[in-house]
Amino acid sequence: MSVTHQSMANAIRALAMDAVEKAKSGHPGLPMGMADVATVLFTQVLKYDAADPKWPDRDRFVLSAGHGSMLLYAVLYLTGTPGMTIDEIKNFRQLGSKTPGHPENFITEGVETTTGPLGQGLATSVGMALAERMLNAEFGDVVDHHTYVLASDGDLMEGISQEAIAIAGHLRLNRMIVLFDDNGISIDGPLSVSDSVDQVKRFQACGWNAVRIDGHDPKAILRAIRKAQRSDKPTLIACKTTIGYGAPKRAGTSKAHGEPLGAEEIAGARTALGWTAEPFVIPDDILDAWRKAGRKGKRVAKLWRESKLGALDADKRAEFERRLKGDLPPALADVVRAAKQRLAEDRTEMATRKASEAALGFIAPAVPELITGSADLTGSNNTKVAATPAISPGNYLGRFVHWGIREHGMAAAVNGMALHGGYIPSGATFLVFADYCRPSLRLAALMQTRAIQVMTHDSIGLGEDGPTHQPVETLAGLRAIPNLLVFRPADQTETYECWQAALEARNSPSILALTRQNLPAVRTSFVEENLCARGAYELAPAQGEAQVTIFASGSEVSIALEGRALLAEKGIAARVVSVPCMDLFFEQDEAYRREIVGAAPVRIAVEAAIRMGWDALIGDEGGFVGMKGFGESAPYKKLYEHFKITAQEIAQVALQRLPR
Repeated sequence: MSVTHQSMANAIRALAMDAVEKAKSGHPGLPMGMADVATVLFTQVLKYDAADPKWPDRDRFVLSAGHGSMLLYAVLYLTGTPGMTIDEIKNFRQLGSKTPGHPENFITEGVETTTGPLGQGLATSVGMALAERMLNAEFGDVVDHHTYVLASDGDLMEGISQEAIAIAGHLRLNRMIVLFDDNGISIDGPLSVSDSVDQVKRFQACGWNAVRIDGHDPKAILRAIRKAQRSDKPTLIACKTTIGYGAPKRAGTSKAHGEPLGAEEIAGARTALGWTAEPFVIPDDILDAWRKAGRKGKRVAKLWRESKLGALDADKRAEFERRLKGDLPPALADVVRAAKQRLAEDRTEMATRKASEAALGFIAPAVPELITGSADLTGSNNTKVAATPAISPGNYLGRFVHWGIREHGMAAAVNGMALHGGYIPSGATFLVFADYCRPSLRLAALMQTRAIQVMTHDSIGLGEDGPTHQPVETLAGLRAIPNLLVFRPADQTETYECWQAALEARNSPSILALTRQNLPAVRTSFVEENLCARGAYELAPAQGEAQVTIFASGSEVSIALEGRALLAEKGIAARVVSVPCMDLFFEQDEAYRREIVGAAPVRIAVEAAIRMGWDALIGDEGGFVGMKGFGESAPYKKLYEHFKITAQEIAQVALQRLPR
């Protein structure tokens, strides 16, 4: 007798109930409600090989509603994904387990992206779907898969969802299919207490197909997915479900959402579902049916390697495999070195955003996997160069993405492209708008993705646009995020080095904070080593024993050099340390850190931003020349004088701290 769909779906429900109950914590409602959808998807639709969760042409499945993590863990166990054992299910939400409260891609095999903050999974999936289409355009049908997203009403209420679905609809990402858990319940009760949006009409207005189905009817689920697969648009399938399906008292209520059901309710659910097995036990016939589904893709993956990957010519295959591994082309170091040599005799003043454009001019041809883009600020961010033509709806053979004014959606999609593999993506906006996309930046750091954001207009130096656009506190906030590399180069040479360091940071996202205003060259001789990759270095030594060390980043490094010169006129020996990336500096060995910090009795930091973070270098007794509050609207040179970010102020602060 064959195993029924209902029995296979109930296996998910049982594991979810049991794991949440044992942990005394978790969300049983979604796994129980969406078990039918997940069963159809993983047994009849999804192209995957459970034994090889990194197979490049697998369909991607993203549980955007990360609180329902036991649905994903149950499926990974049932299909036989390596490392997901019944003991891991029993250790749900426990320290060191592979079943954390929300899915973490760096912990659990088979998890494509970290989810939990609602809306992030949906928006990240847009990047995955876009990467699939772009790689397909470049390499052919060796890349030919879908991206499936399980989303909750919370995902669709978050603002990032609008940015995400607008991007996907505009670009006609027809390989993206969203399965919406339309259960009508939120934590506060019926969804009607806070929301009355018709999600089907909303998605249709954004250029999607959108349909409603019974989320507990396996035939209806399969029909809707098959139709979506044939579409020329992305598709939303609103699956009408009952949260906590099977629970006698809590099903269909908010009590099923985010707490254990309790022994009595679980007993009633087992009776209602006809599930007689002991906790954490899956009957052999049901487990065998699931394991068979998990093995089904093995033949497809083998055929892909032989007929699709094998059909690529040797050079194209080598390039495809290099990019999937994440290895950089050797040409990167060569082109950066050559560009630095050319700059050694160049004293041209240049804004670092323009220096970044120059860098992209020679880096982009050497690193074909680098994708650039902008949130409707292309002419200001300077991220579009000859080697990065723009993609457009239905035309994916390009390397530049017009994201529109959607910073949050852009940052999440950039994460998705990085997670998909094959690309090193970058986005761009003004630095002050980092706050619009901070949750995505934080997740990039948590997930250790090589995702780059170019953020220009980085201080009061942007001038007349005033305090709404002058990011005085933003650098400190970004530097506070673990594993996020914040680069602030001082001139052309440093900008080239920072781009190289960002590209070489395989397990960290990066931000390049760049100026609007022109800056003088501070590096005037060729040094082969990438000094910025060490985070900080001595730019100008003291003449004699140093009495003062001046630390500075970005546009203030040249001012620090002027301050050093003023002190020299007074017979005071000062040195200048450029600090393009605090994060990398603190990763250096202790001997190097001690050497760069030095032994001068007076330490001063200079940055057109707030002091926060600099005390790690100058101590709480150190001097600081910078901002104490918000900026003003005026030409930038006037602002630097007004806020006393000047060489004269540096000298004055030093003199006040020197022994008399």
